Amino acid sequence: MVPLLLVAVVLLGAYVLLTQTLFKRAKCKGNAAMSGKTVIITGGNTGIGKATALHLARKGARVILACRNRNKAAAAIAEIETQTGSTDVIYVHLDLASLKSVRSFAETFLKTESRLDLLINNAGLVADGRTEDGYGIEFGVNHLGHFLLTNLLLERMKKTGGGRVITLSSMAHRWGHIDFNALVANKDLGTGRYSWQFFHAYCNSKLCNVLFTHELAKRLKGTNVTCYSVHPGVVRTELSRNVGLWQKIFIQPVAWLLFLDPEMGAQTTLHCALQEGIEPLSGKYFSCCEAQEVSAHARDDKVALKLWEVSEKLCGLG
Repeated sequence: MVPLLLVAVVLLGAYVLLTQTLFKRAKCKGNAAMSGKTVIITGGNTGIGKATALHLARKGARVILACRNRNKAAAAIAEIETQTGSTDVIYVHLDLASLKSVRSFAETFLKTESRLDLLINNAGLVADGRTEDGYGIEFGVNHLGHFLLTNLLLERMKKTGGGRVITLSSMAHRWGHIDFNALVANKDLGTGRYSWQFFHAYCNSKLCNVLFTHELAKRLKGTNVTCYSVHPGVVRTELSRNVGLWQKIFIQPVAWLLFLDPEMGAQTTLHCALQEGIEPLSGKYFSCCEAQEVSAHARDDKVALKLWEVSEKLCGLG
């Protein structure tokens, strides 16, 4: 009996510790007015993106779901309209694995929309494979597609005034590394058939997100646009849909017990979107609705600048 009691105490202690650290919850308290404002959310038809869209639609924003799957977008829009009463949520096709698609989306948006107040670079994946342009799928979707999209829309944001760019990264960026020689030679930051290989590539792409935001903030100085990178928490989403079966068997029970639901996972994104007065923190990394310090390699000015210059070339900018 005593050994069982000790095991129970240890498990309970571990659960409490994990829920207060790795799986900590936070609540957005920001309440900036959104009526009349326009928001783009990539991957807004599911998971964190949909939860973010629902909240912003409820506050009266015009929400554009920028995603690949029309049917999922239609289902998400129907759900958002039912829950919020909003009739100002629309779908525009965007495939971040195609630079041509990114340019087409931006062209359509700039022709049809007069303002852009929030750009939420939310979409992401863990997978192996290549984009339409031959880049590693995680580097191409998680970083390069968003890099191009942001650059194509920045002037509209500056014209609108007071806009914010929010890019979802992850605590996984801490384990990332950018090998520029490998990137130039192989057009990726890691690949392989095994889950651990493309998880490492995912970490590298999430480091790109933090460095991109770090450099973008420098380039936005003197303008009225700010930017932030976000760790949403460890969330139950479709992000791991491409991992192996045995990983799913292990992950799913843990996810059910500990992972945040998408609504909780959206809170830090919403904080960066709605909290007034955070403009001096432009370029910072947020977690649990607070600015957090990142490791030295995630705020390296030289690496951030080189990543920007390489990304410009890869996207055909400049």
